[in-house]
Amino acid sequence: MTKAVKIAGAPISWGVCEVPGWGFQMEPDRVLKEMAELGLGATEFGPLGFLPVDPAGRAEVLAAHGMEAVGGFFPVVMHKADFDPLPSVLTELESYAASGAKTLVLSADTGLEGYDTKRPELDQAGWNVFFVNLERIKEAAAARGVTAVLHPHVGTMVETKADVMQVLNGSTIDFCLDTGHMIIGGTDPVEFAAKYADRVAHSHLKDVNLAVADRVQAGEITYYQGILEGMYVPLGTGDVDVRSIVSNLISAGFDGWFVLEQDNVINSLPAEKQGPFADAKASVEFIRAVAAEVAAAK
Repeated sequence: MTKAVKIAGAPISWGVCEVPGWGFQMEPDRVLKEMAELGLGATEFGPLGFLPVDPAGRAEVLAAHGMEAVGGFFPVVMHKADFDPLPSVLTELESYAASGAKTLVLSADTGLEGYDTKRPELDQAGWNVFFVNLERIKEAAAARGVTAVLHPHVGTMVETKADVMQVLNGSTIDFCLDTGHMIIGGTDPVEFAAKYADRVAHSHLKDVNLAVADRVQAGEITYYQGILEGMYVPLGTGDVDVRSIVSNLISAGFDGWFVLEQDNVINSLPAEKQGPFADAKASVEFIRAVAAEVAAAK
């Protein structure tokens, strides 16, 4: 029997984001209800405060909707010699223990506000601090049964292809393969999935309108403006070969989560089964179709 792929939701697909002023923020009950209706039995946590901060409360809300906790996106500063990121990570991992989450998705926070602020440049000493902190966090998470992965992301300390290669060569951390952020940063996600599948332990799947993404990459518009102009679209409808990425990972034995993460901004509460729900439904159907194709080819 072919093992079913694991598909999870992410609150950002419903417009829920940690960045101040990021559109209308939907309530957890509505978001989790729609995820469950799509057959998604799991979700990432979303930004701090979306779900209850206390571990027991967070676990209770997820259980009420029949949702398994995947883990979540966790921005943390890791490149500063005078800042220790481990205490905040350990606090976050308390919620993982309570809810059974197993994947900590690290984002290399710049320490500045938002993703459109010019980021600092790291010298080798800065990279060395970063690598040491990555390994410390990876080991601390592993000791608690959690896999830590690094998420290359626009506006963070790991954004460009050069940054990604630094991490590949300078650390042992596994990656969250995010199709959208990798493309904007200059990394080909299809090539990455084919060449470095053994370093991919988690995935955020986006499809991209490259005409808009190119403008973001060139600095003509901000990341936020790009999203408003339709940079991310349902899987299978954009310019990324998501089919090859999903196929390559499944064929390589990928056992992580395929997380629907179509970064989104909404202005008001959408009607039932409209807006984010409709996009997510199309993406779920796409992943399941590709998985069926791979299974049939075996």
